[in-house]
Amino acid sequence: MISLLSRIFIKDRGNTSNPAVRRAYGVLCCSVGIFLNLVLFGVKFFAGTISGSIAIRADAFNNLSDAGSSIITLVGFKVGGTAPDTNHPFGHGRIEYVSGLCVSIAIIMMGLELGKTSVGKVLHPQSVEFSLLSVGILVLAILVKLYMFFYNSRVGKKLNSPGMTATAADSISDVVTTSVVLAATLFTRYTGVNVDGWCGVAVAVFILWSGVKAAKDTISPLLGQPPSQALVDDIESTVMAHPEILNIHDLIVHDYGPGRTIISLHGEVPGDGSIGIMELHDVIDRIESELNEKFNCVSIIHMDPISFDDKKVSAKRKKVAALAASIDERITIHDFRMVEGPTHTNLIFDMVVPQRFPMSDKAVSERMQALVRETWSSCQCVINVDKPYV
Repeated sequence: MISLLSRIFIKDRGNTSNPAVRRAYGVLCCSVGIFLNLVLFGVKFFAGTISGSIAIRADAFNNLSDAGSSIITLVGFKVGGTAPDTNHPFGHGRIEYVSGLCVSIAIIMMGLELGKTSVGKVLHPQSVEFSLLSVGILVLAILVKLYMFFYNSRVGKKLNSPGMTATAADSISDVVTTSVVLAATLFTRYTGVNVDGWCGVAVAVFILWSGVKAAKDTISPLLGQPPSQALVDDIESTVMAHPEILNIHDLIVHDYGPGRTIISLHGEVPGDGSIGIMELHDVIDRIESELNEKFNCVSIIHMDPISFDDKKVSAKRKKVAALAASIDERITIHDFRMVEGPTHTNLIFDMVVPQRFPMSDKAVSERMQALVRETWSSCQCVINVDKPYV
């Protein structure tokens, strides 16, 4: 259904990097979700009323909360797709993360309320009437939620939308919870043991777990999570495909919401004059344009001239890199320079130390200084300790 509707209502539907197409997909999927969840709420509430099942009624209100969540996600798409302005020069894309967080909070609140009601049914159980109509409604609800999971997952991945991904997770959790309710209904019918309240508790616990997981997934990009390794590798291979670039470091990916990314990095280029500065500048400009088009981003590349042809400097650099790796194989160096003087030689470089490293930055720097002095008594280090951002 979503594919058919997208063909009818979304122009240029394959160009999902276009903010207008993203917004159109979001509005379409959320509108369908609101309609389906309201229908499921109505039929489940009716089934729960005629059977007297708290578990079915709890599942019905879960669908009502899903409709509200879809409204929140819809607002997120509408606001997130608005153009940048004076107060928000990087756009409003992060509102999608906020809407995903609101959906997660709504799920958690519904889980708590359903848990409270279900515990009351455990303490004060009431008889449940078996109805083939109720069973049929539950089976239909499972099929509808499976469909919603598949289309939200597919479109969420296509758009890289945390809000739709959270909605997909909620849909599959609904499949599980409704299946539990259906199993409880059949179990009570054929065994005579009333497990309605206990199944309501199980449904509430699962809803809470889904809500907490979805919240963690949306809070992480709001706080500033690192990019995926696949994206990092793709950026590096794109830049290093240009022979003028000898190495890259200080790669940072700034995420301002889906489709709104700023990439910055340092590109090492020959500093011996073999390639003119204007030619190197042109290479950097072309790489930035290539990154912008490929990743739909804004890219900034700082050009670092490095002396790679000086055999003496090159040998020192390799040895210093080996000494850094002897402390920990994850430690690397860059921006290496050597300044010789009448009494000693300064080795100036940046050292990249992993986050949460067991040694302090000062201790790592002092350890590196000692290793260099043990190797060359006339050398001392000027070290800037960096942290990786990818």
